[in-house]
Amino acid sequence: MRRSKPRDLAVGLFLLAGLAALAFLSVSVGGLGSGAPGGLVLYAHFDEIGGLKPRAQVTISGVRVGEVKEITLDENYRAKVRLDVDHALELPIDTSASIVTAGVLGDRYVVLQPGGETDMLKPGDTISFTEPAVLLERLIGKLIHNPDVGK
Repeated sequence: MRRSKPRDLAVGLFLLAGLAALAFLSVSVGGLGSGAPGGLVLYAHFDEIGGLKPRAQVTISGVRVGEVKEITLDENYRAKVRLDVDHALELPIDTSASIVTAGVLGDRYVVLQPGGETDMLKPGDTISFTEPAVLLERLIGKLIHNPDVGK
């Protein structure tokens, strides 16, 4: 049986293009090649992070401006979250950070609310105003154990 070299070449090129497309999609879905440029490292301390994970997005007005890089404990046993946001942003020093949930049971992410001060946050600064994650389990537990709350 004789094979056609142009056909083999076309099949090989088609296979390579398919593998390249698959690699591109896996990197895009994984979040390795997307997101904001980063460069401005900020810190925020929270009493409760409620399942926030590294690589979670950081948004302002619903627009992704960065991601969570690291979560550790500080000396007071509070969660210390390192945020890497777009270096082009000029965030006032009274900016607040909140941990919210996408939907009812979705992933947690950080929302920044810029303040009105004229002084701006610098790389390595700490966001002073933070709001911890609201845990649905605790709210339901309070309702069950204290039925007078809803009245």
